[in-house]
Amino acid sequence: MNLSELLAYQSRKYPSKEGLVTLDDRITYAQWNQAVNQLAKALQRLGVNQNDKVVIHMSNTKEFVITYFAVQRIRAVAVPINAKFVFEEVSYIFNHCDGKVFLTDDLLFDQVSSLSEIYDGIFIKTKDSADGWLAFDELLQAEESSEVVSDANEEEEASILYTSGTTGKPKGVVFTHKNILAVASMMAVEMEMKPSSRMLHMMPLSHSAPLHLFLIGGTYVGATHVLAPTFSPDLLLELVSKERTTHFFGAPVAYLMTAKHPKVTETDLSWMKSWVYGGAPLSQSEVQFVQDQLDIDHLYCVYGLTEAGPNGTLLMPQEHASKAGSIGQRAALNCEIRLVDSEGQDVKPGEVGEILLKGEGNMKGYYKDEEQTEKAFRNRWLYTGDMAFKDNDGFFWVVDRKKDIIISGGLNIYPRETETNLLEHPHITDVALVGVPHPDWGETVKAFIIQDGTIEDIEAECRQYLHARLADYKIPRLYEEVTELPRNATGKLLKNKLREKARQV
Repeated sequence: MNLSELLAYQSRKYPSKEGLVTLDDRITYAQWNQAVNQLAKALQRLGVNQNDKVVIHMSNTKEFVITYFAVQRIRAVAVPINAKFVFEEVSYIFNHCDGKVFLTDDLLFDQVSSLSEIYDGIFIKTKDSADGWLAFDELLQAEESSEVVSDANEEEEASILYTSGTTGKPKGVVFTHKNILAVASMMAVEMEMKPSSRMLHMMPLSHSAPLHLFLIGGTYVGATHVLAPTFSPDLLLELVSKERTTHFFGAPVAYLMTAKHPKVTETDLSWMKSWVYGGAPLSQSEVQFVQDQLDIDHLYCVYGLTEAGPNGTLLMPQEHASKAGSIGQRAALNCEIRLVDSEGQDVKPGEVGEILLKGEGNMKGYYKDEEQTEKAFRNRWLYTGDMAFKDNDGFFWVVDRKKDIIISGGLNIYPRETETNLLEHPHITDVALVGVPHPDWGETVKAFIIQDGTIEDIEAECRQYLHARLADYKIPRLYEEVTELPRNATGKLLKNKLREKARQV
């Protein structure tokens, strides 16, 4: 099985079933597959061959999904990138991945139009053509829809997803068909996806969880995909109610924003079978708030990272009552997990170690970076860089990223622990801790704080607030109020930017 054949198979099995639903269109599996054939032929006619890289710069649209599968159909390599990326980020990735084709939405065209002036390649946009750019619909209409058969084997490269680049330039994570199908089938089983399921896609399909776990996972069982170009609480409530969707994946902030919406208690959300979140934990109080406001008891937390497919662990609905904030007590289907010390030895319960993951979903490697690939893998185990401990009940708790640990006076300080405590302060809205050089202690802790304007002395307030909650060495020594924290297009905090800022003072 390969990704192209997966869609072709479902189009034969469920030809008249809704495959894609957008704000404007309803497309059957047969129509979806026909459009894929047309674009595949158009790309072949333009000279796109096996292993050529096709960059997809689109929001969650039918064109994105058609393009992704058309690329697989001709055994090229799909490179989906975030629609919010600025020109410099887009240009870097197109150059780094050796891009041959670049596709974009008409609404995003202005920010990338000059790419065709800088690089050789094939440039395609939705809506009308432009100087140096072909029109997506015209390419489809020029081709007939007879079946294009892909005989790609499962070990062939299917896609490259670029990491967020929180510590520097983003790295290209290479996946084979086998990698993607392993995690897609995992999610289909774990979330009990069925042909009757209706997947709501509001998080960017350029990211591994929405793309591999939910788009491919849903297609694996012949589910219907409801696509929204962006997230908003209003649109989420509208689509769940109108389209009777059954599965949704979102970042924690999506749940918190929706839970605060004035119409949430008036909206019928009873169709939903699986509310899934990942990327960060929800605290016990946040879980209770979301469950109460959405009137749900089937909330799942998934932990993983792009390099793992993503695959990792799950916190099940019934476990949230006592273990919210944990990432669960078992690895998901097709995955194994270990916690090890710096020598690679398994740690005991209660001891902090690095999370290692092993499974068929793990990436093939980093594109054009053998050194980093070798560092990431040892004996087929992926070293995640996430530090965690296992409690006496067998549940895993992530304490921080390995690179973010601050060593002050020989003591390990995990910023996330202090950040979590400060975020419980009623007048602190966001916070980030970094280590800065200190002549005696090696490093000291600096906190960047965003507050609501009611705290007069932020240092005194934070110190007093943390005094009864944390050991003294975990309490920051330096404080700076800011109006915003640097984040990338996916919302991840760029602590390297804060470290640079702290060292300039």
